[in-house]
Amino acid sequence: MEGHRRVVARVAGTVKDYFTRKEPFRISHGSTNSTRPDVKKRVVDISELRNVLKVDTKSQTALVEPNVPMDRLVEATLPHGLVPPVVMEFPGITVGGGYAGTAGESSSFKFGFFDRTINSVEMVLADGQVVTASDQQNADLFRGAAGAVGTLGVTTLVELQLIKAQKYVKTTYHPTTSVGAAVREARAQTEEEANHYVDGILFSKDHGAIITGEMVDELPSGVKPQTFSNPWDPWFYLHVEARTRNASTPIVDYIPLAEYMFRYDRGGFWVGRSAFTWMKFPFNKFTRWFLDDFCHTRMLYRALHASGEATRYVVQDMALPYPNAEKFIDYTDKTFGIWPLWLCPLKQSPQPTMHPHTKGKLADDQMLNIGLWGFGPANRDEFLDKNRQLEKKLGEFGGMKWLYAHTYYTKGEFWSQFDREWHEKLRTKYRAETFPDVYEKVHVDIAKHKELVKNNWLLRIRDIWPLGGFWGIWKSIQSKDYKIHRASTWRTR
Repeated sequence: MEGHRRVVARVAGTVKDYFTRKEPFRISHGSTNSTRPDVKKRVVDISELRNVLKVDTKSQTALVEPNVPMDRLVEATLPHGLVPPVVMEFPGITVGGGYAGTAGESSSFKFGFFDRTINSVEMVLADGQVVTASDQQNADLFRGAAGAVGTLGVTTLVELQLIKAQKYVKTTYHPTTSVGAAVREARAQTEEEANHYVDGILFSKDHGAIITGEMVDELPSGVKPQTFSNPWDPWFYLHVEARTRNASTPIVDYIPLAEYMFRYDRGGFWVGRSAFTWMKFPFNKFTRWFLDDFCHTRMLYRALHASGEATRYVVQDMALPYPNAEKFIDYTDKTFGIWPLWLCPLKQSPQPTMHPHTKGKLADDQMLNIGLWGFGPANRDEFLDKNRQLEKKLGEFGGMKWLYAHTYYTKGEFWSQFDREWHEKLRTKYRAETFPDVYEKVHVDIAKHKELVKNNWLLRIRDIWPLGGFWGIWKSIQSKDYKIHRASTWRTR
């Protein structure tokens, strides 16, 4: 803790200096799963805060710094027979990012978003004061900062809840033959008490699978566990697609727990396949093995940002009320033609919140996340127009989008979705006006980006195929992130 306190004191001092000069700043934790353009100026670096300080088996809690990624967190808790209730599917997503952003996954129908599994946070306020926030202390800050993308304070420590871990996840693939059937099955499976995990993949309008998971300690006689982390293993979504293509009844796999949690890492769900398509490179079992180092999410995010393709790639997660999910998917099919789609049932957070939520006649305890990830139009104006249409249609269907992605709302449109008065009162109370506000942080200024490209010949060259792709590959190699996966101890070899 002594080392932790030294780093926090340094961070607090830097924050206080910006506060005194009344200069806004941004927070850097060393990596990102955002697709928004990265503007590096006036940055507070918290990348040193990357340690699991304590795992308490008696209280079933972990004391964790914000820059700890999911894979290191799981590696620290599993030896104690414990695991966080909500573990994001991408190993590089950090604890701090999970709290400040909106992080939900296949156990979130039961536990809610990641921040709902946190007992308390240590936070540096905008004036450099270090405070603790929990349901008992600074409760409005504790809940208000969740999902507010770092606009109320800098998170420096988290006390996280843990639950008993078991060795395997009995994973059942429930095949579906229509979008409506998949949506109904997803909702029905959230009501099954035995399920620890529920999500789904729609490969097309007439082929899908709702995936349920139940933690168990024993394998049935003669059954071998299925893994997904090794170079010759299948990508999870391809495995599910093949297993359910001609199936009419549920199919079962037994997956080691950590392998299940990070099952979508290789291929980044299916986004990694787009890189093969864009580079006009063959996509088969051999090429996936050969390029395995580049197919994990850390490397994919590096390449996506460096290549410039993030500016025309649709990466959107959207929460909808169940009754409108099928109609919305019909719309995305006609407008974007992007498949597969991810389905993830979610338990809503209490209001007010900066998390996506449903309101009005269709408000419910549960909602359905739809992951829409794929190439948009190459023409930037058409890309912008379609994304603006998507935001409008999502609102018409009573849905809301995640704020990690490209956000094009006008300021009025954006704040009509949230309780702006509540949020701004919090910013005033905790002296957070020197932080960028939420809209400023998430809104993509297309005009500014176009001007930047126009005046930067390197960015213009990057737009020439395939130079941007090669630049993305080079920058991902330079990051050496491929070494992280190679050394991961959570993998079943």
